[in-house]
Order: sequence, then C-alpha cells, then structure tokens
Amino acid sequence: MEMEKGIEAVLKPIVDFNGIDEGLIQKMVFDALVWSSLHGLVVGDRNVQRSGQVPGVGMVHAPISLLPMSFPESHWKQACELAPIFNELIDHVSLDGKFLQDSLSRTKKVDAFTSRLIDIHSKMLEMNKKEEIRLGLHRSDYMLDEKTKLLLQIEFNTISSSFSGLGCLVTDLHRTLLSDYGEDLGLDSKRIPRNTTVGQFAEALAKAWTEFDNPRAVVMVVVQTEERNINTHNVRTVRKTLAEIDREGKLLPDGTLLVEGQVVAVVYFRAGYAPADYPSESEWRARLLMEQSSAIKCPSISYHLAGTKKIQQELAKPNVLERFLENKEDIAKLRKCFAGLWSLDYSDVTRKAIEKPGLYVMKPQREGGGNNIYGEDVKETLLRLQKEGSEEDAAYILMQRIFPAVSPAFFMRDGICHKDHAISELGVYSAYLRNKEKVIMNDQCGYLMRTKMSSSNEGGVAAGYAVLDSIYLT
Repeated sequence: MEMEKGIEAVLKPIVDFNGIDEGLIQKMVFDALVWSSLHGLVVGDRNVQRSGQVPGVGMVHAPISLLPMSFPESHWKQACELAPIFNELIDHVSLDGKFLQDSLSRTKKVDAFTSRLIDIHSKMLEMNKKEEIRLGLHRSDYMLDEKTKLLLQIEFNTISSSFSGLGCLVTDLHRTLLSDYGEDLGLDSKRIPRNTTVGQFAEALAKAWTEFDNPRAVVMVVVQTEERNINTHNVRTVRKTLAEIDREGKLLPDGTLLVEGQVVAVVYFRAGYAPADYPSESEWRARLLMEQSSAIKCPSISYHLAGTKKIQQELAKPNVLERFLENKEDIAKLRKCFAGLWSLDYSDVTRKAIEKPGLYVMKPQREGGGNNIYGEDVKETLLRLQKEGSEEDAAYILMQRIFPAVSPAFFMRDGICHKDHAISELGVYSAYLRNKEKVIMNDQCGYLMRTKMSSSNEGGVAAGYAVLDSIYLT
C-alpha cells in the first residue's frame, strides 16, 4: 500500500466524533473486540513466538478502524466501473512481450530484483510459452484528491492483492456495529456497501481450476515462511514456500507441475513480490519452474511485470493506452484517474521536484509498503542521482503527490482505541479469467479501505502504518 500524506483540508466526518459519549465508545470497542475474536478478524501476533507456525496459536485482532470512513457515492461508482477496464488493459499488456521488455530495459540495468523477473520473462518468450488460461486477482488503489475532487489511482496490484478476507470481515463488523448503535450515532448500516471479495476471489480460483480440467489437481498457494495473514479463499489448497517448491516440485515433459506428487492446476502467489522472498537461488529456481509449467499462474510473470510502477508510468504517456484498448470511452475513463507520472529523465519535472519536493513522491519497483521517498528526501535523492550521473535513476518513477482530505477516526490496535486525524485509501478488487479467446470472468469484486494517521507518509497495514476500514457512502 502506498499512501500519500494529506494536507489539513478537513473532510466532513460521518458523525461528530467529539460529541460521542465516552461510555458508548467503550461499549463499541468491547463489542468490536468480541466480534473480531468470534468471526476470525484476527492476524498472527508477532509477539508470540509460535505465531505463524501453528494455526490458531498467538492470534490478535487485526488493526481496524472502529467506524467506517465517509466516501462520496459518485466516486465509489466510478472506481467500481474502472475495475473491468483495468483488467482488460493488464491482460492486453501482458501479451505484448516487446512492450514489457522495452519499457523495463533501463530498469533492468539498475534494479537487480526486477532484472531477475525480466530474465524469467525473457526465457518464456524464447520458449514461445503461451499462457492460454490467464487468471488475475487484482486490486486498484485510489485516493480522492481534495483540491481537484478527482479520484486518482495510486497503483494497480497484480500480485498478492492482500486483505480480501479481512476486508470483508471489517465491512461485516461495521455493519453489525451500526445495526446495534446506528440509532445512537445517527447512522444507517445500509450505507456501508456489502463486500463480497473473498467469495468472488474463491469463485475465480475455482473456475480457473475447472478450466484446467483435471479433477485430481490442486490449487497451490505460495506463501512466505511464518505467514501471519492466513486465508485460503475457501478453495481446497496446498500451501508451500518457494523453497519447498524447489525441493518438492517436478516438471513432467508435457509441462505438468507436480509438487509432492500432486498435479498443480493453479498457482496463487501470496509471496514472491519482494526481494526478501528470494533469499537464495532455490527460490528463483522455484519461480522459474512454475513459470515453465502448464499450471495457471496468478499472476504469470507477464502479469507480474505489467503491474510494476514503471509500466504504470509508461501507460500514462500520451497515445500508449490506444496500443492496448480500442474503446475511446474506456480510454478516457482510465486517463481521468491517472495521477501525474514521469520517469526521471524528464528534466523539467525533475527540476520542479527538486524545487518543490513536497508535491512529488519517488517510487521504486517494489510492493508491500515502506519503500517510497517523500519530502526533502526526494530532493536529496534527485540531487545525489544527478551528481553521480549513473543510470540508477531508472530504478524510480516520480509521481504527483495526492492530497486527500483529513478526517477524524478511531484507530484500534492491540486492544487499544485512540482518536487521531486520518486519511484513507480505497482499493477496489477485481477478477479476470480468460481461456484463449473466451473471457470467463471480468468482475469488480468488493473493496478494501485503509486508513492511517495523516501525519504518516507510508500506509501498509502489515507494516504497522495503517488500519483496515470500510466505507460509508455519502
């Protein structure tokens, strides 16, 4: 998650936070903690040694907001409408190997992690490997810019689009709290949109498994060691780390992938998006093995690369969308949500970013939060890169900084609730499944709201910057 810091423009909250009786807040906090424990709105507790090793041991409620965040219904509908268009765009981009290779060629020289991914993609091109069945479980993240009132995209996630399960549970929790306390607060639980992500993602995985057409095959979830965010999407699965796949995986001459003797129909990546997921050559061997196989990858290496920051920036250039989409209305809808995006070889923009670094964010080709460069660090990094004159600038893109409105919120973490000024980011999930020319599924699949203190730059929930939230339509 990549949240930008907000200016002190205040969004009208859904309720007068100063006027809520303290006793009522404590009742809601207690009910929220009980509900979370009973309904699985929990994550592994990092303070418990066996957490992440033994299911059910060392659990704590997920970081959450006590009440939903207000969000304009018109912008909510816009975000939902964009989802299937972005799905189609990513699918078309993934098929254009030359575009991916050319766009990432400079990045490859200076970013070792992205270089390894590109090498795997190159091998697939050399093999003339075709992904006839393509599955994408995506999330497009947005912020509502206070000054322009535009919904602007932050990024498009094609790998490990997290929190689909917990996001649905937070929505259910908030609807329950407003059913019980809505009259006291003057709020209507029906203004919180239902969240169906987990069911629709499970449906997409199940449909992909069906398309593979082997009733004895399994869905394999690629996980990190000591994974603390455990959700199987309600599909029969096996869970393996990349190192385990390297040890236990085997490729048959016809491309069938076997792991522990079981045929793998679908590979769903919950890991593999960060350099830390590849501590040795073992993990890279496993990634290559899976890409070479006939198993359906979610995502394939081409989908993974299509979701990088550099490709996002390339797609924002004039006339590039027309290379992949024909419908002019769809193209206009996508362009409307693009924030300013530039490579660092745009000297005009680089100069402006040095002069006013607070208006820009520098982004490397990384997922998972905690990687972006803000404020004076933008200026210092750009000046250093100019002085060194190296090609390291190709590892980054510059993005217009989005300034959402600030609103009060109740943050709950480790059983403690506190009020603070907050900004939020809306993620809209989507699923895309295609078998050759037949599109089997292209749907918007629910949402994720993440809220963080307005004084913080970064916004990852797992990284400790933000909490899970839902939306209250206004």
